[in-house]
Amino acid sequence: MTAMAHEPLTQEEVLLEGFLALDTPEGFRAELIEGDIVVTPPPDGEHEDYISLVLEQVLERSHTKMQFSGNKGLKLRSPLDILKDHVIPDGTFAPKALRLFRSGESWMPCTGVAMVVEVTSSKPSVDREQKRRSYARSGIPLYLLVDRGKSSVTLFSEPEDDDYRQHCRIPFGKHLTLPEPFGFDLDTSEFV
Repeated sequence: MTAMAHEPLTQEEVLLEGFLALDTPEGFRAELIEGDIVVTPPPDGEHEDYISLVLEQVLERSHTKMQFSGNKGLKLRSPLDILKDHVIPDGTFAPKALRLFRSGESWMPCTGVAMVVEVTSSKPSVDREQKRRSYARSGIPLYLLVDRGKSSVTLFSEPEDDDYRQHCRIPFGKHLTLPEPFGFDLDTSEFV
């Protein structure tokens, strides 16, 4: 009997296997975005405060009851055919009725996600560009970017292909309208 020859792995398959096998230090996040492995250190207190301020308002004021996850990984469409982007948003909101976060899987599909939130940190261009494209490509309806470097909040909406067709940017301290299923004005006065 002869051993069966296995097809060699493609570069994308090797990259995905290597990524999924990573063992990052506690608190660090490893993500696979547009073919690049991105490792970020634990967030600082200011970063977490911005997430907390958004979370509090969404849970209190949203027209639709929302669930929140700050550490659930999403499998998203990638420009590389065989590969999926593996992204861990700073915040993911989905209608509570869907119970999306009950999955025992580390990485879940993004179907049903209403909004993702990112707060810029050590690699702001990843949040401003690569993640924005990945979220749009995957059809996530709303992407809220809290940009500490620019002291602004931007809501991206109407995903189409690799980007969002609409965006509304406001400076910290103003109000930003979150459309349905949220249906309220996000107050950023405490962001200043």
